[in-house]
Amino acid sequence: MIGRIAGILLEKHPPLVLVDVGGVGYEIDVPMSTFYNLPALGEKIALHTQLIVREDAHQLYGFSTHDERAAFRQLLKISGVGPKLALTILSGMSVAELSHVVAAQEVGRLTKIPGIGKKTAERLLLELRDKLPGAAAVLLTSGTEPGPAIRNDVLDALLALGYNEREANWAVKQLPANLDVSDSIRQALKFLSKA
Repeated sequence: MIGRIAGILLEKHPPLVLVDVGGVGYEIDVPMSTFYNLPALGEKIALHTQLIVREDAHQLYGFSTHDERAAFRQLLKISGVGPKLALTILSGMSVAELSHVVAAQEVGRLTKIPGIGKKTAERLLLELRDKLPGAAAVLLTSGTEPGPAIRNDVLDALLALGYNEREANWAVKQLPANLDVSDSIRQALKFLSKA
C-alpha cells in the first residue's frame, strides 16, 4: 500500500498531477479541493494517497488532508460508488460540507453533483451518517462561513473578475465569518492567487 507520496510537482492537468519521487514519476488523481491548493510546478509536494488495484490498472489517488482521504475511503465502501464518483463528490464539496450535508440530510445538495441521482444521494446520506471525519466538529462550527449577503456579493465580484463558479465558490468557503465585503474579496483573491 502506498500511503503517502512526497516529491517534486512536475505537471498538473486536472484532476491528474505528476509527482517526481527519486526519479520516478507518479501519476496521481486528486479532487479539485486538493488541486486548488497545489504549489507551483517544480516545488515540493506531499500527498496522502490511496492505491486502487483493478484487473486492468493500478490507480493512485492523492489528498491534501487525512480527512479527505478518510472520506474517500468511506465513499468507496458504499455500493455503486467507485473511485471516480468519490473523487467527483470530493471535488464538488469539501469534507466539512459533505459532513454538514449528511448531518442535515440534504438530498438536494448531493443531487447537484454530476453523476448522483436521488437514489444514490439517499444511499449516501444513510450510509455516511456518523462515519465522516470531523462530522462532530462540523456540527459545532456551523455558521462560521460568511453570511448569505456577503457571500453573494463576493461570489458576484469574483465571477465579474473572470473566475469560474467552482473557483469562486471554493474561495468563498475558505473565508472566515468576521470579514466585511471588501476584506472578504481581498482574502478570496489571495486564496485564488495561491491556487
